Amino acid sequence: MFAEVFDSPVTVARHREGPMVRERLAFLTHLASQGHFGSGLEKKARYLLAIVQTLRLASRPRQAMTLNKVKRRIANRRCLFPLAVQWLRFMGRLKEPCVPLTPWAKKIKAFADYMEHEAELSPATVYSRCSQVRVFFGQLRVQGGSLHAITPHRIDTAFQKMLTPGGYSRKTVQTAADTLRAFFRFAEARGWCRKGVAGSIRAPRVFTQALLPLGPSWDDVRRLLAMAGGDRPGDIRARPILMLFAIYGLRRGEVSRLRLEDLDWEREEFRVVSSKSGQVRTYPLTRTVGGAILRYLREVRPRSPHREVFLTLDPPFRPVSTSLWELVGKRLRALNVSLPHYGPHALRHACATRMLATGLSLKEIGDQLGHLHPDSTRIYAKVDLVGLRQVADFDMGGVL
Repeated sequence: MFAEVFDSPVTVARHREGPMVRERLAFLTHLASQGHFGSGLEKKARYLLAIVQTLRLASRPRQAMTLNKVKRRIANRRCLFPLAVQWLRFMGRLKEPCVPLTPWAKKIKAFADYMEHEAELSPATVYSRCSQVRVFFGQLRVQGGSLHAITPHRIDTAFQKMLTPGGYSRKTVQTAADTLRAFFRFAEARGWCRKGVAGSIRAPRVFTQALLPLGPSWDDVRRLLAMAGGDRPGDIRARPILMLFAIYGLRRGEVSRLRLEDLDWEREEFRVVSSKSGQVRTYPLTRTVGGAILRYLREVRPRSPHREVFLTLDPPFRPVSTSLWELVGKRLRALNVSLPHYGPHALRHACATRMLATGLSLKEIGDQLGHLHPDSTRIYAKVDLVGLRQVADFDMGGVL
């Protein structure tokens, strides 16, 4: 490994003869398997030897260290700290800080065990419900481990605060209410809270198509794409991703799962697997979007066994996923536009609104966006205010 990392025989010998050589080689091999290579791997190899010497790890075999002790020992060379923590954790020699449990954590754990073993709910549902209960308890500022101080009035007040402008959507609050009702039914059966709390929880009504799907204007989308027109690797990768969201209206998962074999360069088209239905949709690959993707593949995308088109910029190289929220949100906020949300879905709304403005039917828009039900597309009819005003101003020719 050292001979592959370093060119100088003297340097190779120094690293081979240094302390904890087996541990360092094991970690370097682990880093290489995750996509680290070249100068980056060389730098980490040098850092590891410095960490061994600075922390005096060889003189304390198998002794764990706390984060505070690592910080003190490495205070003069802070650049070593992140890799030191990563390596110690890899060797099992990092003494992780104890996370203090909240007084009601045991009750939530019991609720999780009930959902998993008796109700046989999926792990994702169990995790989601427990997270919602924790958040709500934090909003209620529950003191101590007792739940008897929680009253229906306090729960209703908390829901009202969640529904204030700029807060949670009615659908989110409705989901939280369903979760709390299930938790308090479980708590009542065990005498943890007042009787009747679960039955008193009322979720806000959710009206069909109550909200407008708000996204940036198309002029703002043009500005967004212009911002990603630079030569930096981050911009070269961001430009085709933003185009796929704004021009084709793809969902985040559809972009992150796009694979190299989905791009048909001869036919100038590409395939997308729908996040909702799993069905495959085929789109024409415009030259502008295709050129942006091709530039990214040639100049930025690293060599990787992964077949997904878009990968992270730094090792370990892996398919992008949740990082797309940051990629889009950071650039949308830089435009100084006011939006309820700044994620990829805002560009999907901008795409639908633009298609409606160009005269496409709701059926055509729904097919483009991959909607399974017409109601999902019908909400965009409310966005076309110009068209609605034309209907309202229609001259009845003296009929009325």
